[in-house]
Amino acid sequence: MQKRPIGKTGLAVTAIGFGAAPLGGMPDTYGHSVDEATARATVRAIFDSPVNLIDTSRNYGAGRSEERIGAVIRERGGLPAGFVLSTKLDRDMDSGRFDAARARQSLEESLTVLGLDHIPMLHLHDPEHALDMSEITRPGGALDELFRMKEQGLATAVGLAMGRLDVMLPLLNDWPFDVILSHNRFTLLNRSAADLFNVAHARGITVLNAAPYAGGVLAKGSDKVTKITYQDASAAALAPVRHVETICAEHGVAPGAAALQFSMKDPRVASTIVGVSKPERVTQTLNWAAAPISPQVWDAVGQLDFETEDPEAHRVYRPG
Repeated sequence: MQKRPIGKTGLAVTAIGFGAAPLGGMPDTYGHSVDEATARATVRAIFDSPVNLIDTSRNYGAGRSEERIGAVIRERGGLPAGFVLSTKLDRDMDSGRFDAARARQSLEESLTVLGLDHIPMLHLHDPEHALDMSEITRPGGALDELFRMKEQGLATAVGLAMGRLDVMLPLLNDWPFDVILSHNRFTLLNRSAADLFNVAHARGITVLNAAPYAGGVLAKGSDKVTKITYQDASAAALAPVRHVETICAEHGVAPGAAALQFSMKDPRVASTIVGVSKPERVTQTLNWAAAPISPQVWDAVGQLDFETEDPEAHRVYRPG
């Protein structure tokens, strides 16, 4: 699988990455849990695939995602050669504190659980949910600490992974990130991250686009999933999903394949990160990435309306 560079860091990632949030067992977000045996089997399938990027976080499943990945890393005798593990500095989930000391503590927790002495790709995560944004942005704050970690050789690439675009864009303008990660905001249903991607691409900052299935509905189908971006959706809100499904059915294409390749074919996007919860999803993702899709499908999809507002503006965020 072709690899694309992460800025000037020397890292390169495949056009697909796998997201490990579901492997932490987060039923409040995904509507189902994942047991440890299934999670470990999924990590093994990822490591054995042609994909070289896995993305996790200190707070996914209260640490379970990193723990389960770390168990497989130890089982393999280390991270596979050439593999890029991405994780994140997280706020204290009880107090909301996100100062430099908390950022350092988050890194140390990740290194211990993962069994590594270095993180290939390290993001500052979800600052919009911190108790005090100034703890992050002030001199000597969490962002300064993130870049200090890179200087100390504890991370190769440093980035920003978050949701709210109104918070993300100013930070992007003020800090020399190698990479950014946005989720749910560039899909067949929503293009609110388009301006963000333009700014990042123009500045040479690598773009990772996560959650191309709008929380799963474009992959599993509107007959099985009645949520969009992890929120209950009315029949009217699900109508755009059904329009995509109708077009795909007429041309014999899986809607998940169209949703995945929509992100993959955008020149601004270096890698599209797909959450997986079992080994079969790894195989399915690779099949969808390679599925032939005719120009007629893209023409029809291109005529559909899409949202440009933040799809999670009214979401009640629960980290579990």
